[in-house]
Amino acid sequence: MNEYEIEPIPGLPEIPPEGERILWQGAPTWGTLARRAFHVRKIILYFSLIFLWYLADKLWTGEESLMGATLLAGWLIFLAHLAVGLLVLLAWANSRATLYTITNRRVVMRFGVAVSMTINLPFSKIASAGLRRYPDGTGDISLSLTGRQPVSYLVLWPHVRPWHFSQVEPMLRGVPEADRVAEILSAALKAASVTPVTVGSLLAAETADQTRDSAENQPSPAPAASAS
Repeated sequence: MNEYEIEPIPGLPEIPPEGERILWQGAPTWGTLARRAFHVRKIILYFSLIFLWYLADKLWTGEESLMGATLLAGWLIFLAHLAVGLLVLLAWANSRATLYTITNRRVVMRFGVAVSMTINLPFSKIASAGLRRYPDGTGDISLSLTGRQPVSYLVLWPHVRPWHFSQVEPMLRGVPEADRVAEILSAALKAASVTPVTVGSLLAAETADQTRDSAENQPSPAPAASAS
């Protein structure tokens, strides 16, 4: 039995009311989730640095030959493959369990590998949106909400904008053809008489956020200095 068999329409917990129609449905690509949410490339780099450091240490002290040190470091290679494999499996499982839906009235997010959850976000609760595009054509669409936040950061993860804990922003993560999806959402918001957000302003806002985040992550020699 499929765990989503009880859904009257895939991705929706109930039949949409009269007048509501689905504009787009899609799931995050597992490759994007693996790279951006589960940081597989960083894990590979981490184990690679440890492996090189171990080889350099053994060769520098003369304890082992290159071949001997490489064989002794085999456990690192095993751990690296195990860690990366588990993260890729989690990314694939999350991609398979997730379905994003945009209607002419709301955004619906169905997700959850172990426990399935569905979050309804009416357009009236969406204050703004942001688009982050990646070179492969996928992208992340974050949704800034008005009023009290309906769910926590941990409940939504990885379908949430990173590092925004106090003002949680649900996010359609790793969306294929992100530009087209952003245009669909922008047109739907405009048609619903909600403050329209064009693709251009989405990109501009996200670029500004990325610039600010990069500045905040730069080390500063003065302890009292802070990035704005």
